[in-house]
Amino acid sequence: MANLKEIRNRIASIGSTMQITSAMKMVSAAKLKKAQDAITQMRPYAEKLTELLQSLSASLEGEVGGVYSQQKEVSKVLIVVVTSNRGLCGGFNSSVIKGTTKYVEDTYKGKQVELLTIGKKGFDILSKTFKVIEKNNQIFDELTFENVAVIAEKIMQMFAEGHYDKVDLVYNHFKNAATQIVTIEQFLPIEPVKGAVKVNTDYIFEPSKAEIVLELIPKSLKTQLYKAIRDSFASEHGARMTAMHKATDNATDLRNELKLTYNKARQAAITNEILEIVGGAEALNN
Repeated sequence: MANLKEIRNRIASIGSTMQITSAMKMVSAAKLKKAQDAITQMRPYAEKLTELLQSLSASLEGEVGGVYSQQKEVSKVLIVVVTSNRGLCGGFNSSVIKGTTKYVEDTYKGKQVELLTIGKKGFDILSKTFKVIEKNNQIFDELTFENVAVIAEKIMQMFAEGHYDKVDLVYNHFKNAATQIVTIEQFLPIEPVKGAVKVNTDYIFEPSKAEIVLELIPKSLKTQLYKAIRDSFASEHGARMTAMHKATDNATDLRNELKLTYNKARQAAITNEILEIVGGAEALNN
């Protein structure tokens, strides 16, 4: 049976771990509330902006999206991968990394693929396999639309200059605190409108519809990237809160088992001492 001192040390160590995981769970829960509110409030705006863009585009003839809507033969691809800077969040980062690797193997086999990573964990792993042209780990220090817009403008410029034929986003979509869904969506070129979209012809547009569309496209792309990063940010805190909750529960179970083992070992040691005393007394009497 294990030494009593060793068991006591393990119980104390697990107790310290429980305090850490419990504190991390509470911190993540507080951050999750703020991040969840941000992405929940932003989604209707992003969806309405996309709907407006599609409605206007559908009522125009020809290529109204300019350089950002040009469909090209895909030979060189840029994939924007969004992960986190820190770990201890379960399978949050590994699911995105595995999803990216599988997506490249299944969809772009034989084509030139480069990555732009947002988050340290994705860069550390994916840079061993793929060429990473840029990493943006500092974006989470101050996650604002203005800071994300700078990254979006770089991507849009590279696409406009012909460096890439297609740009995709890979990130975790926030469903709830316990569920994050790996999402892959096309960023550039802008996908054509599917099906007919009803447009109210009584509207008077100033300036013209085409000018409005060309003005909306860059804003819509920046909003799309910002929404993806916000989604991932909320998912990270949800995943970390869930992971720390499970870690605390597991530590509690392990501590209870060790306490039971300790009590059994202590009881056995006391019983042995009593037997030795009784045996010694019998020997003296004889």
